[in-house]
Amino acid sequence: MKSADRRVLTVAGVLGVLLLGLAVAAPGFFQLGNLRDLIVDNSLVLLPALGMTAVILCHEIDLSVGSIFGVCCVVAGGLAQAGFPMPALLLLIPLLGAAFGALNAGLVVGLGVPSMIATLATMVGIRGALQWFTQGAWVNDLPAGFQWFGLGQAAGQALLVLVAAALWLALSWMFGQVAAGRALYAVGADADAARLVGIRPKAVVSGAFVSLGALAGLAALLSSARFTSIQPSAGTGMELQVIACVVVGGTSILGGRGGLTGTLLGVALLGVIATTLIFLHVNPAWEKAIQGAIILVAMLGARSHSVDRLPAERPVAGRVPGKVVRP
Repeated sequence: MKSADRRVLTVAGVLGVLLLGLAVAAPGFFQLGNLRDLIVDNSLVLLPALGMTAVILCHEIDLSVGSIFGVCCVVAGGLAQAGFPMPALLLLIPLLGAAFGALNAGLVVGLGVPSMIATLATMVGIRGALQWFTQGAWVNDLPAGFQWFGLGQAAGQALLVLVAAALWLALSWMFGQVAAGRALYAVGADADAARLVGIRPKAVVSGAFVSLGALAGLAALLSSARFTSIQPSAGTGMELQVIACVVVGGTSILGGRGGLTGTLLGVALLGVIATTLIFLHVNPAWEKAIQGAIILVAMLGARSHSVDRLPAERPVAGRVPGKVVRP
């Protein structure tokens, strides 16, 4: 069994044990309203997590996803106030997110800036520009047709979950069956080898960043439609949450291994943990501590795995292993 498959089964087992424990210790957790909120809230986390999976599979990282989400939320609210209809926003806001993703891709692929540094810069820059532009003011008085897409709360919640589920199914199929999806694994495992078989690593990495931006924009629009007001701090800390969901689901931080089934389980597990902490009146700061610990463990595990995979030195005729041969 592959290590990624073992990780998925492990996460599923931990999630099952946690739910069984809650059934015994806190049966109120399974009230219909609580479960509905849990699914709706984490459907919004799943969307950028799908894009983050693609980026990490390429052996890259994007720390700006929360800032992209925040600016897209504010722009969506402002355009709704200006009278833009929902169909237009469904096109414009993901395009805005994709534009920020293209900016990241340009820095990483075009200028060769390491993705952690490039996206840290855009994270800070976008968030700072948003705070300067809004001066901390909320976007209020959103039109009734914008809230819940004009469908009412129950139908709007169902639509939100269906969109997330449909995208997960479509991208899961693409990752396994379409050349563009398989190219993510090839580039993350060995970009030079992928290039030799006709894959263009720069195009693949760029597509991953742009896709993540678009999915963050879509999540921002769907999230904004849930409320009567939008705060400019929306999305703060989302990058840590999304990355933790992806790596706990078995996607290697070194790229080339993982998948969206694990990401879905990672979102579910961390969502249940977060809701449990709230339900049991535990300090919410522990949620961030858990997310950070998960990322740290994933980094240490990936480092150990990379050392284990180092090829043994091949003997060369006339050469003593470990001894430098002078020409």
